[in-house]
Amino acid sequence: MTSTPKPAPRAWSIAVPDEAALAEVAGALVATLPTRAFVALEGDLGAGKTTFVKAIAAAAGIDPAEVISPTFGLIHMHHGPRGRIVHADMYRLGGDAELRETGWEDAIAGPGWTFVEWPGRIAAALPHDRLDITIHIDSETARTLEFQSQSAAYDAVMRAFAGGGRPIPPRSCP
Repeated sequence: MTSTPKPAPRAWSIAVPDEAALAEVAGALVATLPTRAFVALEGDLGAGKTTFVKAIAAAAGIDPAEVISPTFGLIHMHHGPRGRIVHADMYRLGGDAELRETGWEDAIAGPGWTFVEWPGRIAAALPHDRLDITIHIDSETARTLEFQSQSAAYDAVMRAFAGGGRPIPPRSCP
């Protein structure tokens, strides 16, 4: 008799007390992300979305000083020993026509990881196969990261975080 593997949780959160702990979370994420990954980063202004991408870059062997907020450039690309990271900030985007003008399709084509801040601005263009991370501000230094997997491609990520966080009840669809 064979047993069916237990499916990975689809939603999880983890408390991050400071930037040192954020670096640990970033390291675990880098170790488990698929070769091609799309991560949508939500959070209030100042929540730490760019700081999180800096931590990801450092864990992937990219100088975090090279990672700056792409608020005005919209899309930045970084290359390192583990591959390419596309870092996009859609806060200033006015619509789908502007998205096409940014070179979005070329930027996300091919292997690598894409991290998008303010993904709600391009909701229609987001792939279904993605990992959503919402960053909640708990205090000046502490954050809670809420992970929501949109596909089985991120099961390894969700399993990695299952041991250090708390499950989030499934959300009901509106």
